[in-house]
Amino acid sequence: MASGPDLRELLERLRRQASAGAGAKAAPASGPSLGERLARGGKRVLVALLVVAALALAACYWWFHPAINLGSLQVWTWVAGICVVALLALGVAAAHSPLRGRLYRRLMVLPAAPLVCLVLGLVMSQPFFPGNAERYASVLTTTDGVFDEDIEEVDYAEVPVIDRDSAILLGNRAMGSIPEYVSQFEIADTYSMINYQGRPVRVSPLVYADVFKWWANRDAGIPAYVLVDMVTQEATVVRLDQPILYSDSEPFARNVDRHVQLSHPSYLFDQKSFELDEEGTPWWVYPVQRKTIGLFGGTTVARVVLVNACTGETVDYAVEDVPTWVDRAYPSDLLIEQYNWSGAYSGGWLNSWLGQEGVVRTTPGTNGQLGYNYLAQGDDIYLYTGVTSVTADDSSVGFILVNQRTGESHFYPVSGATEASAMASAEGQLQNLRYQATYPILLNVAGQPTYFVSLKDDAGLVKMFAMINIEQYQSVATGSTVEECQESYLALLSADGLLSDEEAAEAATTVELSGQIATIAQAVVDGNSHFYVTLEGDEGAIYDFALPGMLEIVTYQPGDAIAFRVAEKDVGAPVVTVTELL
Repeated sequence: MASGPDLRELLERLRRQASAGAGAKAAPASGPSLGERLARGGKRVLVALLVVAALALAACYWWFHPAINLGSLQVWTWVAGICVVALLALGVAAAHSPLRGRLYRRLMVLPAAPLVCLVLGLVMSQPFFPGNAERYASVLTTTDGVFDEDIEEVDYAEVPVIDRDSAILLGNRAMGSIPEYVSQFEIADTYSMINYQGRPVRVSPLVYADVFKWWANRDAGIPAYVLVDMVTQEATVVRLDQPILYSDSEPFARNVDRHVQLSHPSYLFDQKSFELDEEGTPWWVYPVQRKTIGLFGGTTVARVVLVNACTGETVDYAVEDVPTWVDRAYPSDLLIEQYNWSGAYSGGWLNSWLGQEGVVRTTPGTNGQLGYNYLAQGDDIYLYTGVTSVTADDSSVGFILVNQRTGESHFYPVSGATEASAMASAEGQLQNLRYQATYPILLNVAGQPTYFVSLKDDAGLVKMFAMINIEQYQSVATGSTVEECQESYLALLSADGLLSDEEAAEAATTVELSGQIATIAQAVVDGNSHFYVTLEGDEGAIYDFALPGMLEIVTYQPGDAIAFRVAEKDVGAPVVTVTELL
């Protein structure tokens, strides 16, 4: 009888059957795995990832255009973010790789180094760092000035009578007179204060109303800018022969911020302004910051880049070489900050907190804003602000004037009221009318430092004017015209003993005119009633009697005899403002 397979043969047969069955089941799975494919094409994948990363980085740089400058907080924010991600990645890799953990931990030094430099740069930029307080105090050099010698006596033909808010209101009204622009463009909120052809004006470009209006008008560009005369309150839409192509409202390559930053990648730009040269060509003015203390402290202006708003041409100047038509090489906020550094740290950092001996600051404005205004002198615009002790709120120790083109700063020691106190005094003088006072500007009236404010109604229209003596702020004079306000103010100074009668009469420089009325007509200008009178035998001159200051004019008729005073400088002008009805 044949014997069956022994145990060894049986096990071998079962093993072969199991191997055959496993091979049959595994047969459908064919081709390399994903890991194998990535391993085989690793170089190509790596190159592709690097190309995508480079393109993404280039696109981000083009869109956000940060300054490639160690003083840029934006650049350091990006660097810090990358370093933090790298530290976290290396930390996780070290925790999950016992064999290479020591190598990964050593590599963490590389992303940690920039973070340490950032912290050191921040600390070394602070005023409490040894030696920094004195350096902060000397960023802006301010010398004492003589008020009577440095500040010209007021020329009322150059006194700005409206503020920025009123200029915006007038500009919007002027824009409404150009219907073909209204549907496509708006006025930018720039409204830069400049001295243009000897006149204090505010100027602002038009901008595209929205992205669809930009798309429809991008080839033609922006056709005009708005000019507001701060003295006459006239707003004009100035049409350009060559349109503005570089502006804030351009989203892509002609965006002026992107254009100038990519043209000067290492420059750290401060707040720009919109200005006109003497031919009326629009320019963007870009101050270039320089950090003088640590990485981020002691900001000042080293250069100025001018960008032609029509052509995109850029011109780079050292700050001391900028053309004289440029009015704002130093931004207002920066000048206020620089003076406050000198006021706080001239006695050292510790004194700024504890003893506070001699510590001063600029006077605050209203509604949490910085308190300053502008004064036109010669070809330049000066920033004006009062100076007060840090321990006093209602009295000033003087004021400063800083040339915004050169950065030259002068302090004038005049104790008296702050701007806020002067505004309250002016409003209190006419509290029944509930007028609101604009922020004061500084005038030299017969050698007396004087606050000049405009008084506006609820609609934002200027209705009256007030002059307040800085040293005796209870001396307030008002008038419906600047000339009438001046006459009242000089009479008040004479009555208070601050001026003699002869000095007041000499400062007034008015002349008396009389005659018979030939014609008389009434008109309403900016909500105010005016009577316009001509005299017999005085052809060509029209005399303006403004109400309510000269209410008696309503009783006069053609043929009546009349006598009045006008400013001597206005004699011979086509329209002469009457200062007093006799």
